[in-house]
Amino acid sequence: MRKKAMSYDMRTVLISGAITLVLGFLIFYFFLPPINITSMSFWFYLFTLLMIYGISSSILAINRRNRIYLDMPKPSMYVMLGGILIFVVIGIINFILSPLFQASSYARRITIDESATFTEDIALVNFNALPLLDKDSSQKLGDRVMGQMPELVSQFDVSDLYTQINYNDQIIRVTPLEYADWIKYFSNREGGVKGYITVNSVTGEATLVKLEQGMKYMPSALFQEDLMRHVRFSYPTEIFKEPQFEIDNEGKPYWIIPLAKYEGVGLKEDIHGVITVDPVTGEMEKYELDQIPTWIDHVYDAGLIIDQVNNWGEYREGFFNSIFGQKNVVQTTEGYNYTVMNDDVYLYTGLTSKVSDESNLGFILTNMRTKETKFYAVPGAEEYSAMASAEGQVQQMNYIATFPLLINLNGTPTYLISLKDNAGLVKMYAFVDVADYQKVVVTDASEGIEQAAKNYLGGRIESDQKRLEKEIRINMVTTASIDGTTYYYIEDSEDKKYRVSIKTNERVLPFIKPNDKITIGYYQEEDVTEIIEIK
Repeated sequence: MRKKAMSYDMRTVLISGAITLVLGFLIFYFFLPPINITSMSFWFYLFTLLMIYGISSSILAINRRNRIYLDMPKPSMYVMLGGILIFVVIGIINFILSPLFQASSYARRITIDESATFTEDIALVNFNALPLLDKDSSQKLGDRVMGQMPELVSQFDVSDLYTQINYNDQIIRVTPLEYADWIKYFSNREGGVKGYITVNSVTGEATLVKLEQGMKYMPSALFQEDLMRHVRFSYPTEIFKEPQFEIDNEGKPYWIIPLAKYEGVGLKEDIHGVITVDPVTGEMEKYELDQIPTWIDHVYDAGLIIDQVNNWGEYREGFFNSIFGQKNVVQTTEGYNYTVMNDDVYLYTGLTSKVSDESNLGFILTNMRTKETKFYAVPGAEEYSAMASAEGQVQQMNYIATFPLLINLNGTPTYLISLKDNAGLVKMYAFVDVADYQKVVVTDASEGIEQAAKNYLGGRIESDQKRLEKEIRINMVTTASIDGTTYYYIEDSEDKKYRVSIKTNERVLPFIKPNDKITIGYYQEEDVTEIIEIK
């Protein structure tokens, strides 16, 4: 009887093990947990496997116990105890590594340069390189372009990623097309996804870029062409962050997948590298932080940066100070935005006191590729207070303020806010003084951003962009009224065309005529050059 019981027990182990292996592979295939002991997902996956083994063993043991009259243990009970023990150990380890004992290490998750000077580091505003379009407006423009391609609309959707990047000194948002559904995947998988959309954040120009070879490794693909499954089977131990879609300097698309690392289990998250995926061929390349190509703009995500900055602001004076004294305890404000400088994308957000109300102590700028972070001590209005102030100027219109852009306007930190209607169209621009958010001037968007800045300043704008000046002889001049503002359209003796608002110099413009010589100021020559000054 004993030998027979042992035979039954070995059979139970083998059958239960086979069931666990099959279900474990299916769970891994669909949920893709990292095989990494610092990830909480791994421990949940392991606990699930133990539960599968325990339950299947118990069911098999109960069926056989009725026949062999053997008092066998209940495997599920041991599994439950083992699972509880695992999470108790994790809890103890994470408690030891918590801010209560490790406050200084939490504060050092990010290095912040507090000696930075706003006017030295932040160039004077260049209105020809100002990302006025936010993500919401970019989505509307991108969807509109897609709607003009009926042969694609029925097969593909536009992803809502719209990653902001610096592309050959152009500030754009880029987003891929995706398979519309699983049926469209099967009907189009051979050719892949046909292209991606770019939206210029300065001009609003939206373009659908069609690819000679379609992108096959996408989040909307299935089976081994699913992006994250494709990467997971090559890098089973890596902890992946959300993939970002970018293009290199030649316009070639890539998926950028940041690689996370933790201390303990899920504590003190940071990034240790990225994996790039060619969505056309599926080719992958892993880079450590010091090897990442400069065309990649998003290595760190906004949530991670804000979490690390908050740890720095909360724990730099110790754990108990963060709760009781709260001396020098600061935190980021609720919102954030992106700006582009020196061929990189930067995140900026305000810093306010932990017990403060509607004022900022300053703001931070973080390079999203290198994590280099600087704090600028510019006391003033918190961003949402500035937004409310701008909305209050046109409250009868019910316009909605976008999150501000922080610019250097004539050497002064200034919020630039777009005011949009219910359809998401920008109707007005508002300039708000950071130091005094009650100093706000709104201007109709049809007058242009530079005119809006002039209205705010009541005078000339200093710009980092090279200002040009020359004398022209007028060959022809006509006028047009646009939204109540008179514009003069000039053609000179060399057949070059110019446009200038009456507000630029209302004492001179009404009297100009053919053959007159005038001196104009402008930034760069275009098809129709915008005149910023006239003498």
